[in-house]
Amino acid sequence: MLAPSRRSLLRALGGSALLGALAGCGVPAAYVAPGDRADIDQSARDKKLTWANWPLYIDTDDKNPNRRPTLEAFEQQTGIAVDYVEEINDNDEFFGKISPSLLNHQQTGRDLIVISDWMCARFVRLGWVQEMDRAAQPRVARQLDPLLRSPAFDPGRKFSVPYQSGITGIAYDRRRLGREIRQVSDLWASDLKGRVSLLSGLDEAFALLMQADGVDITRWKADDFHRICEQVERRVHSGQIRRFTGNDYTKDLVSGDVLACQAYSGDVIQLQADNPDIRFVVPEEGAELWADSLMIPDQARHKANAERLVDYYYEPEVAAELAAWVNYVCPVPAAQDVLASSKDEDTAALAENPLIFPDATMRRRLAIARDITAGERMEFAKRWNGIVGL
Repeated sequence: MLAPSRRSLLRALGGSALLGALAGCGVPAAYVAPGDRADIDQSARDKKLTWANWPLYIDTDDKNPNRRPTLEAFEQQTGIAVDYVEEINDNDEFFGKISPSLLNHQQTGRDLIVISDWMCARFVRLGWVQEMDRAAQPRVARQLDPLLRSPAFDPGRKFSVPYQSGITGIAYDRRRLGREIRQVSDLWASDLKGRVSLLSGLDEAFALLMQADGVDITRWKADDFHRICEQVERRVHSGQIRRFTGNDYTKDLVSGDVLACQAYSGDVIQLQADNPDIRFVVPEEGAELWADSLMIPDQARHKANAERLVDYYYEPEVAAELAAWVNYVCPVPAAQDVLASSKDEDTAALAENPLIFPDATMRRRLAIARDITAGERMEFAKRWNGIVGL
């Protein structure tokens, strides 16, 4: 996603740990039991819903950016009016915005939200989201990519459905560097000293580095994390790593201030439109597959309407239209054939882009990292932020 650096207070303190501390200071207990999550659903008589999403994360009309073709088609087909709000600029910032309502068992004013999987994990642990009715979502049940079906934080995807997915790998400038990068270890070569950047966010950074160290990121341990921190500290002190970044790594790569960096696949597709020498690699040791997922928060008044919208975006034709615009990994593999059959050459070419539809070789290298638990976050964030300088 194209969003500001993730540098908020909740990240620094460890969001779930902070809530735990507040619960001991007269604030209601954070966890919400299953029986207390739902309100009376008004979907049948109130044909609307409110959807909170990130900026620039839905298809728009080429001539009128205020029009959203797939969303307008949903409204026309169903008669459900969607209040689409581009208000999520940072996972932790949004968490801070709606957590007081959820903590106090109140409505958030949103029926559907899109947040990153590591933040989804926090919401699931706190019981702040409702289980979706898969019987009302046949497309999701049929079309969801098997790689994304059962992350550790939400086995079977009962509470979350991927909206778009992506890969955290390595981007580099092939012309300026003058060689290929195939492994994470290639970043530590002498010709890249001071020209490498890593992501600053704890949740974004650590998995790729662990995979380079031979760790199974679906079941990593605390010792693995601390060992990686030691390695990163040495490379910071030696001057190998230039700096830690949010999404502003794209500026450094374009300018040539860095020649290789930790990067998101969707960003690189956009950079390649202007500079085909910029490459993205899923290292031979593997890379992290992640998703920004749709969730229905507690007390949402239009749950059935929200479920219907989620299922709509799993229609292959709709998923293809969205993928052609946002250029992230599409969670609906069947959309590939839809794009391939397009009469527009540029659109058809997207079907062959492995950063939108990973090929078999790439898929074997991808894994979803297990999330950082509430008990681990305070300790890990303190150490990581000390290295990064947050």
